Amino acid sequence: MEFNETQAIYLQIADYMCEQVLLEKWKQEDRIPSVRDLAVQLEVNPNTVMRTYEYLQQYEIIYNKRGIGYFVAAGALKKIKQMKKERFMANELPQFFRNIYLLDLELDELKTHYEKFKKSNFK
Repeated sequence: MEFNETQAIYLQIADYMCEQVLLEKWKQEDRIPSVRDLAVQLEVNPNTVMRTYEYLQQYEIIYNKRGIGYFVAAGALKKIKQMKKERFMANELPQFFRNIYLLDLELDELKTHYEKFKKSNFK
């Protein structure tokens, strides 16, 4: 995983984990990698992964079964979508709208490109 310097690593790992749920690679009640296994996989310190797991537990996206491991919580998909939508609307959409305005793009043109994107990336 390539990390960028604009966001804390534990939050980037949380985004990665949420994406696994959104793409349904990890379904609700599925066991997820242990802290150590994910740390090795992502080549980060286990303390960083632990911080990620604590963060996701606060939002009830994952939960811990003591002695067994971590699991995707029931309703995690809905919670992730809501959290990501709120973040997108607050942080990214205003700049996106600004670019549409400045470039004088029409919504029909964007829709065509969006449909092509979906077909080529999410078959």
